[in-house]
Amino acid sequence: MHLEMSSDLTTASFLSVLRRFIGYRGVPAEIQSDNAKNFSGARNELKALYDLLNDPHNCSAFSKEPFHQGIKWQFIPPRAPNFGGLWEVAVRSVKTVLKKEVGLQQLSYENFTTLLVQITATLNSRPLSPLSDDPTEFEVLTPAHFLIGSTMKSLPEPNLMTVSTNRLDHYQQTQQMFQRFWQRWSKQYLTQLQVTTTNLPISPIQIGGIVVLREDNLPPLCWPLARIISLHPGFDGIARVVTVKTATGVYKRAVNRICPLPNNNEDQRVPRSSMIPAILNS
Repeated sequence: MHLEMSSDLTTASFLSVLRRFIGYRGVPAEIQSDNAKNFSGARNELKALYDLLNDPHNCSAFSKEPFHQGIKWQFIPPRAPNFGGLWEVAVRSVKTVLKKEVGLQQLSYENFTTLLVQITATLNSRPLSPLSDDPTEFEVLTPAHFLIGSTMKSLPEPNLMTVSTNRLDHYQQTQQMFQRFWQRWSKQYLTQLQVTTTNLPISPIQIGGIVVLREDNLPPLCWPLARIISLHPGFDGIARVVTVKTATGVYKRAVNRICPLPNNNEDQRVPRSSMIPAILNS
């Protein structure tokens, strides 16, 4: 995921955002968007630019790369946001939490840009799938692997969650907002993971599977990972407790304190009948 700040919703502002994105990530092969006027206007302007640069009379005056390739632009149907569900859900989750944490506070361009970049790193740090079946390894695939080839890391910061705002300078206030964003968003994300995996036809709680532990007051970008090494069924045959192995030790956890990854291994899955029917939110 990539977040950029725009001063307004005009075509010119969006083109500036697009150029910054290309500078960071490279030229995209395809763009999918809704039918907002700034998007459709940008597509028309880019198409005119590509046509100009690909004109035989102008080819000698401009470099052909990357303009000769162009960008394929796909619009979803009008008044059908469900067609863009993947990005709509992700953007809405960020905007909802961001509005609650920033509220009516006024941030400078520098501080707000810093906040957005840190939020981007948070979103791209979330674990997606195990990278190995080795029970001694806990490395997982994240969106950051597709962007930088490794996991996201952040600089250590003191915990500012409980410090009064009037005691903080502008930079520290921005870091406090980010820490609060992390606490709220990560909790909502893990809860959503539990709800999503509960509705699967086969239980994702499996021996050897990697899970995220629900711990309190973790620093940003910290996802405590563990592998399930045993299940503990109750008298009714339903396993409500599991034993997990982390990089530091072996622990018992209730199933409502662990979150299976959205794309976990499918080997050795146990029937859902042996698991708790519904995972309760903590």
